Amino acid sequence: DRLVVNISTGAAGSLRVEIQDDEGRPIEGYALADAKEYYGDEIEHAVEWAAGPGVGRLAGRPVRLRVALHDADLYALRFHA
Repeated sequence: DRLVVNISTGAAGSLRVEIQDDEGRPIEGYALADAKEYYGDEIEHAVEWAAGPGVGRLAGRPVRLRVALHDADLYALRFHA
C-alpha cells in the first residue's frame, strides 16, 4: 500500500521519489513532479505524491524507483502493506 523510507535530511535537504515502469517511463501520478518533497529525520516515512501515499494499484507490476536526494541520507526503503 505504501513506499516507506528511513531518511535523514540536512536543514536544506530533501527527498522525492518517482515510480517508473519497467522501461523507465514515469507512471502517471507517480512522476517526480507529482512527488511531495520530504524534509526531516524519520525511521518510517511514507513517501507521498499529489494523490497521496497509496501504491497498491502497482502491486504485481515490475517498477523502477528514481530517488532524488539533496543533502540527505537514505538508509532503507520498502513497500509496506
